[in-house]
Amino acid sequence: MTVAEIIVSILAVLATVMVVATAVAMWRAPDALTRVNLLGPVVGVAVPFLLMGKLILDWSTTGFDPNNTIRAILAIAGVWIVASVGSYYIGRSIYGVTVVDRKAEQQQAYR
Repeated sequence: MTVAEIIVSILAVLATVMVVATAVAMWRAPDALTRVNLLGPVVGVAVPFLLMGKLILDWSTTGFDPNNTIRAILAIAGVWIVASVGSYYIGRSIYGVTVVDRKAEQQQAYR
């Protein structure tokens, strides 16, 4: 096993551990808003680990390819942007459905 394959294996194992830990945490989470917030490590770290592992494996077998490097960088940036915007909107929609605003209810009662 080469050094690159060892690094790729470590990255894949770390990503797998994060996915399993997140799945267990989501299973035990008390509500939907907590479950949405638990997706952060998988999207923010595990997916980029897998993309970096693929990039390192490609570099070790075929050599450095700027096209693959740019594609990997764009994929990681895209995952982070889409995940942050998506989790924001999912969190807002869940928060709007599950949380009761006592101040607004009191104001409605006085009208």
